[in-house]
This record gives sequence, structure tokens and C-alpha cells, in this order.
Amino acid sequence: MIDLVAKRYVKALMSDRDKESLTTVYNELKEISNAFSDEKFLLIISSTEVESSKKVELILSFIDKCSEATTNLVKVLGDNKRLPIIPSIVNEIELELSVLNNSFKGIIYTNEELEKSDVDTIKAQFSQKFKVDLELTQNICDYDGVKVSIDGLGVEVGFAKSRLKSQMIDHILKAV
Repeated sequence: MIDLVAKRYVKALMSDRDKESLTTVYNELKEISNAFSDEKFLLIISSTEVESSKKVELILSFIDKCSEATTNLVKVLGDNKRLPIIPSIVNEIELELSVLNNSFKGIIYTNEELEKSDVDTIKAQFSQKFKVDLELTQNICDYDGVKVSIDGLGVEVGFAKSRLKSQMIDHILKAV
């Protein structure tokens, strides 16, 4: 639900802004969204005892020279009691900027760290296939195989050892 509301605000932001001003708003909101990891800040933002205008003042105080677009957005969010969705708005703007810049971020899930040359090969193959600039990071987890996930493109490609093993067994049994 929050993501749908955030998408509407981002759509409104994008309607009359160029890429440069949208990037400015993104950078300012990203700086503001860092405060949402602090428990005390969250208590203030979610408190019904603190006036909405004071919450807006607090949020805007994080940025030295805040752009008019960011100021207006924060004020509208404060008036509508939607200040807690700022991190979701930042995520949505980041996705939209990736599309505009044709530059995406992806994650490689494996159970052991891949060599840099392997990561570079995977990156080159996906970049060539989708004709985008791609930045890949590794996530070492308990995934038995290799899985590449690129959220902005909606791509997820995986190779699991256990699945390969079961498919080979099925193939051999069918052959016999």
C-alpha cells in the first residue's frame, strides 16, 4: 500500500521536472531518509503530540539549502500525515532515475564469493544482453548455486545445484 502511494508522489514529481532537478530532489530526500533509521526520530515522526508543522521543520532542517521541490513535497507529506513514506519515495525515485539513465544495480546471490573476473564476465554478459549499464554486488548467503537479480529490469536468473541434480536423475530414469 505504501509503495502505491509513494509511486503517485513520484509520478507527480516527475511530471514537470527534468532529470537534473529530479536528481537534486532524490539526493535531498535520500539524505533525509537516513534519519529514518534512528528510533528517536521515528518516535517523533509517528507521535500524535508533535504538530505536523514541527515535524516538517525538523525534516527540512537536515538539508542546508533545500530545493523548492523538496520543501513543497515534505510540506504536502506533512499536511497529509505521510512523512513516514519518504524512504519509499526515495526507492521509487531511484528506480525511475535508473530507467532514465539506463543504469541499473543488481545482486549476485551465491554461497561462496566469486572471483572479480567472474563477476565482470556476468556483468558484461547482462549489460550486453539488455543494453544497459549494470553494477553488480555479491551477496554471500546459503543459496546453493548462483542467482542474479536485477530489480529495475525485473530480471532474476538462477542456477541451483540441487535442481540440476534432480533434473539429471529424472532424465537418466526416463532414459532407462
